[in-house]
Amino acid sequence: MKTLGIIAAASVALAASHSIAQTKTRFALDWKFEGPSAAYFAAIDNGHFAAEGLDIEISAGQGSLDAIPKVSTGSYPFGFADINSLAKFKDSEPDAPVIAVMMIYDKPPFAIVGRKSLGVSGPSDLEGRILGAPPPDGAWAQFPAFATANELDVGAITVEPVGFPTREPMLAEGKVDAITGFSFSSYLNLVRLGIAPDDISVILMADHGLQLYGNAIIVNTDYAAENPEAVTGFIRAVARGWQDVIADPAAGVALMAKRNQAASIELETERLQIAIDGNVLTDYVKANGVGGIDEERFAVSLEQLEENYEFETSPDAAKIFTSEYLPDDGSLMLQ
Repeated sequence: MKTLGIIAAASVALAASHSIAQTKTRFALDWKFEGPSAAYFAAIDNGHFAAEGLDIEISAGQGSLDAIPKVSTGSYPFGFADINSLAKFKDSEPDAPVIAVMMIYDKPPFAIVGRKSLGVSGPSDLEGRILGAPPPDGAWAQFPAFATANELDVGAITVEPVGFPTREPMLAEGKVDAITGFSFSSYLNLVRLGIAPDDISVILMADHGLQLYGNAIIVNTDYAAENPEAVTGFIRAVARGWQDVIADPAAGVALMAKRNQAASIELETERLQIAIDGNVLTDYVKANGVGGIDEERFAVSLEQLEENYEFETSPDAAKIFTSEYLPDDGSLMLQ
């Protein structure tokens, strides 16, 4: 494993701090400070945001939807949110000044997570069993299209609304047979609760018929119009943060853990590695770099999304994602 160039990055940051006036701005995450958020703290501590003239304050979130209204209202210029939730938001608020500018989870972590000892190993096993699903959950929102793609009899599945904090404990206690959630979060939460890894089945929706994308960097469009270079700089810094944590996940998690002292370095490093391998560093990203999308795939994903949500008007891809702020200097390539 490579090590982070912390000393070199610190030198860059120090030089940048003297030569570039730092613009303070805010970035809203979708969830708590955990392993997959390490890239953004690496971008701070290793000087990548500073090199772009940005002084970033990062705030935790409470789910896939959380950052969208924060960015839409302008209280946060930048956010991290599920692009499918953004498409739904734009349907109800078509003039809302928010758009995705950088895809991070090229392969979304939406999953059904079950226990083999409770009889759940694959999609068809859900029939006749209890599925725990938090109503605001991004994975649960994709379930109708997932059920269609796998020809499930939805009427044979008992859906139990659960809260985010009780989701994994209920599965661990056998009160439900499976749950919806993000693959890397639910899996490791169950391990932490004492469930044996070989008893956990992670049914990734992207491996079972869905072409959907996952979480992306979103931006307030009014802010972007006034500060296009800052948006491009933000994206470039985020890409470099991901480069850092791919090179040395444990070092990246250590930076995150400075902000979340209750975090387990070992557990969160594993969570980050799962996200890197399963969601971020896909074959498409290896070939094309992080941040962009395949337009044909995105069109299919929006068609599948229409199975999950009754849109007032058919979703317009150009109003949901734009590549105009992506840098073209090679900085998006991940190793």
